[in-house]
Amino acid sequence: MPLMRIHCLQHVNHEGPGSILRWARQRGHGFTRSHLPDGHRLPSADSFDMLVIMGGPMSVHDEAAHPWLVEEKRFIATAIRDGKKILGVCLGSQLVAQALGAKVVRNDAKEIGWFKIFKVEDAKRSEMAQALPDEMEVLHWHGETFDLPKGAVHLARSQACQNQAFVHGRVLGIQFHLEMTGDAAQDMIRYSGHDLVEGPWVQRPETILWEPRRFDRANAVMDRLLDQLSRSTA
Repeated sequence: MPLMRIHCLQHVNHEGPGSILRWARQRGHGFTRSHLPDGHRLPSADSFDMLVIMGGPMSVHDEAAHPWLVEEKRFIATAIRDGKKILGVCLGSQLVAQALGAKVVRNDAKEIGWFKIFKVEDAKRSEMAQALPDEMEVLHWHGETFDLPKGAVHLARSQACQNQAFVHGRVLGIQFHLEMTGDAAQDMIRYSGHDLVEGPWVQRPETILWEPRRFDRANAVMDRLLDQLSRSTA
């Protein structure tokens, strides 16, 4: 597997790359990042091979409150046109879906906690799906969702949200947090705990943090997805 230069777009301190950074270091890839709210500059197009776009509490529609979203969206659209390998996580998946022409809308219910995703029939059309089990428990933390972009392959759904993952050429979007570690989940609860309002698909903090091995299992699947994306020639 050739070495890559990976650049990460981060929107808040407590939603970092998690196990993605460990994966990159273990495989010898370069890794840089921009923290957009702090005014970090975006890299030049020729300085990276893969773009990783993390989550955040804001919406893709919050350009008035977060003006840097405007430049970020242009940057993502350019990276897609340039054929870069791209992974979008949670908010990141919604940003790439929007860049591909899809709508981002409020989901029927907030989905926060460990709930199963299920690989869909359409996923058989993509080699990326080989890295996903037929079903698995993953950590969710989102209130919005995306329509599938035109030409995308639908990979997974959950009971609370139909469109959980898609692949479009070299672009992979996942709404759930396979990269999250136990420590990062504690930070999410500390800084975004106000999201944990009562609802059918919202778990309590102690439930989210129970059984640390769930994070290890999710991280292992993240590794496999990244390995598959790294090999992608689509």
